[in-house]
Amino acid sequence: MSSKKTTVPFAGTKEQEEELKKIIAENKNQKGALMPIMQKAQDIYGYLPIEVQTMIADEMGIPLEKVYGVSTFYSQFALNPKGKYQISVCLGTACYVKGSGDVYAKIEEILGIKGGECTPDGKFSLDACRCVGACGLAPVMMINDEVYGRLKPDDVKDILAKFN
Repeated sequence: MSSKKTTVPFAGTKEQEEELKKIIAENKNQKGALMPIMQKAQDIYGYLPIEVQTMIADEMGIPLEKVYGVSTFYSQFALNPKGKYQISVCLGTACYVKGSGDVYAKIEEILGIKGGECTPDGKFSLDACRCVGACGLAPVMMINDEVYGRLKPDDVKDILAKFN
């Protein structure tokens, strides 16, 4: 089964680009500057789309593959934008054995996105996580900082409706 990847188009501003180029110019000759520059870039844009990675590579005079390698290796970097409402479903052991995988699948079905993606309107993004420390409420998900526990797949639709 092929799934059409939903993406939010890159919408960087000239101001963001100028800010990033200034940071790169100030730091590019320092040893080990790539990671801090990428962190600042993510602070500016909220994530590291290929357009931003290309800008970093070009401005630093390094191969795009190196920037991409760092951005995919470290979990702190996001390649896709995060939604206004960031959904995180715990797939840790306690939650998983109580059905969080089914809850996760139901969210994917309802929103029409896969893990790591954002809805085209920028409203929701979905990620899996490992243990939010609420094992007694398993299975759990968080939407931004709000925890929802003892979930069943049938609960998902009503919870997401609160955010419309």
